[in-house]
Amino acid sequence: MAELEIQNQNLMPKLIDYLSSLLQRVAEANDINGRFQPQKISVFHGLSRPNISIQSYLERIFKYANCSPCCFVVAYVYLDRFTQCQPSLPINSFNIHRLLITSVMIAAKFMDDMYYNNAYYAKVGGISTTEMNFLEVDFLFGLGFHLNVTPTTFQTYCACLQKEMLLVQPPPMNLQDSSLFMGRSPKLQYICYNEDESSSQQQQLVV
Repeated sequence: MAELEIQNQNLMPKLIDYLSSLLQRVAEANDINGRFQPQKISVFHGLSRPNISIQSYLERIFKYANCSPCCFVVAYVYLDRFTQCQPSLPINSFNIHRLLITSVMIAAKFMDDMYYNNAYYAKVGGISTTEMNFLEVDFLFGLGFHLNVTPTTFQTYCACLQKEMLLVQPPPMNLQDSSLFMGRSPKLQYICYNEDESSSQQQQLVV
């Protein structure tokens, strides 16, 4: 699967940019929504917002984890599945960093033949090994251990990240009618794939 979309390492900076941009918008929107709607506190929540940005954190993970590029797309799939399975735990500025390091680690374990252990990922993520172990277990149960990602799903999420490029790089005026510009601010269109993969239907989940 790693060869489907992301063979060139030169594409990784753009992938990191687009994924971090999407997650940043989702986190900020849910920060605002959290002021009006109660949100469950989980093991992924920090006591305060980390000083490191989402993009810098992803760049750090990419630099030191040495996992295959496709792991970041698969981690994106896992994050989307997690938010669907756990609607009371939306992505926000207090939990996104722990969710990211956990999802990338699990993706690497599932996708790559060789990968670092939990203690190494804990150092990369700036947390203790004990906490990393707890986060992994909690995330897996939150996913219902649904880790398989088919080529169709992988391609769909790659397409979602390509659409994010239009937001990072504003499109011409004649593209403003696309589904990404529905005028629903501050809510975001978090594109996800229908996990009933016998059909090619896509659905939009408003986070």
